[in-house]
Amino acid sequence: MDTAAENHSPSSSSSDVDVTPRGATSAVHRALQLIQSDDSDSMLQAAKEIRRLTKTSRRCRWLLADAVIPLVSMLRVDSPESHHESALLALLNLAVKDEKNKISIVEAGALEPVISFLQSENLNLQEYATAALLTLSASVNNKPIIGASGAIPLLVDILRHGSTQAKVDAVMALANLSTHTDNLTIIFETSPIPSIVSLLKTTKKSSKTAEKCCSLIESLVGFDEGRTALTAEEGGILAVVEVLESGTLQAREHAVGALLTMCESDRCRYREPILREGVIPGLLELTVQGTPKSQTKAQTLLRLLRETPYPRSELQPDTLENIVCNIISQIDGDDQSSKAKKMLAEMVQVSMEQSLKHLQQRALVCTPTDLPISNSCTSEVSLK
Repeated sequence: MDTAAENHSPSSSSSDVDVTPRGATSAVHRALQLIQSDDSDSMLQAAKEIRRLTKTSRRCRWLLADAVIPLVSMLRVDSPESHHESALLALLNLAVKDEKNKISIVEAGALEPVISFLQSENLNLQEYATAALLTLSASVNNKPIIGASGAIPLLVDILRHGSTQAKVDAVMALANLSTHTDNLTIIFETSPIPSIVSLLKTTKKSSKTAEKCCSLIESLVGFDEGRTALTAEEGGILAVVEVLESGTLQAREHAVGALLTMCESDRCRYREPILREGVIPGLLELTVQGTPKSQTKAQTLLRLLRETPYPRSELQPDTLENIVCNIISQIDGDDQSSKAKKMLAEMVQVSMEQSLKHLQQRALVCTPTDLPISNSCTSEVSLK
């Protein structure tokens, strides 16, 4: 099963357009002949031609499936480095949007050399190997095999120290792999959250990269140590809140899911850090404009953030929290959407009018600093 992440590697940027080159049939036959020869120069020429033919043509990827085994043989250690790069790029293009080729490449033994390239001093080869794992990891069949191959710690290392493009491809590959339960545990054990947050803070919040970062964060905060790591990372929760405000629909769903998981696991511990980053306006918008899952999660999180052991009358009537509570109390009916939209418009107007007093408003929200510490403050929901 392919994911959108595949289309973000530089060598497959045109893979979403199915265009078969003119004269492709004869070129395919010639490439197959050359790639199966014993002459290394002929194989190199064939690899370059296969890369060209498969860049935009799904038909050529199908016709050139028999080239997988000889291309994988070019990845062996005793081949020249130029052969490694050309063969890897050809295999990468063969795998894009072709499930059978993805599986065939792994079955042909490509993982061992590809993983070794992750540690190469040749940065180009390192990038190509990362992009290849991104594409191969889109296959459900390949996920457990890649996870068991030892690739995950090396991908996390790329996420820490690789080039910008390699970091992007690494986080997307890790997001693909994380949907397999055993892989998620391996990813968690590598302590990747600081590197994920670092990438998230520097990337555009509406990008596919931010979406994959938040997907990983949502999964990793299912672990207690993951929640602790995100909170301890400077700007970690803020980065997630920023995605919640301006990410793609799917990214916003991951972002609110991550924050909800944290607050449900230990509301007393995580409520204040989440409120501190100004999450309320984004959550309000999400109750109207998010996916169905996002809307439900946003409403649940708003309830967790507003509920306190003290009566509502002890709060100032014009605090942002009271506005939130008013919204939450009225959007449970059949005409939920229309009411929420009207109230959201009112909230936006209030927010604009009081923008200069934003910090003061947040200080008025009932937070742990407003409340005496007591034994009655316990987690409302048990750990998942």
